[in-house]
Amino acid sequence: MASWFQRSPAKAIQKKRNDTVTNIFVGNLSYKTTQDELHTAFAQYGGVERVNIVTDRDSGQLRGFAFVEMRDAGEAQAAISHLNGTELNGRALNVNEARPKPAGEGAGGFGRREGRGAGGGGGRGGRGGAQRW
Repeated sequence: MASWFQRSPAKAIQKKRNDTVTNIFVGNLSYKTTQDELHTAFAQYGGVERVNIVTDRDSGQLRGFAFVEMRDAGEAQAAISHLNGTELNGRALNVNEARPKPAGEGAGGFGRREGRGAGGGGGRGGRGGAQRW
């Protein structure tokens, strides 16, 4: 009867997966850098679960940073300490453990926009004066 109350399997798998990997931020990437190049660089230090080079959703242009997930925390720390500051495609990499997103922040700007006006304007008169059209 209460099966609807249980967590979905996808969420349980996602949580379990996140508990077993270290997410690494890689910044100052050259726009020429490929996922294979990053994978090769990090694989020298251990098992790489995933490489995600972030792109602009409208233009597809690389944004200059990526996230690398490694299975073992010790291997991830070794990769961070050895690769931070090293050069790849002419750029010195900024490598550190990724910070989790603060709670409540959605992706893509679809959250609440605090501090901005409520919009409005644009209407058709009502204030007197000459008619514009």
